Amino acid sequence: MSEDSLILVTVWLAGRSYRLRIKPEEEEAVRKAVKMADEKVKEMRSHYAGKDDQDFMAMCLLSYAADSALDTFNNPLLQQELNNISTRIDKVLA
Repeated sequence: MSEDSLILVTVWLAGRSYRLRIKPEEEEAVRKAVKMADEKVKEMRSHYAGKDDQDFMAMCLLSYAADSALDTFNNPLLQQELNNISTRIDKVLA
């Protein structure tokens, strides 16, 4: 993708501005993600006093990464495939 097809947007997260180059069609999703992350950082601030914004952003990132990892394991297609493999293993061992 060429740099010419990207747009420059500025977003605010945890009180700081960040300039991003993104595809025009991604702008709405990026802004929504930033808003969700900023709300999560604010939530972390209210629960964990005495930390700095870098700590809150790291905690937010870890929370999203853990959710993403769990979502992968809870995927119905993955669960069905694992069940199929388990059934085949049981048949071979029986």
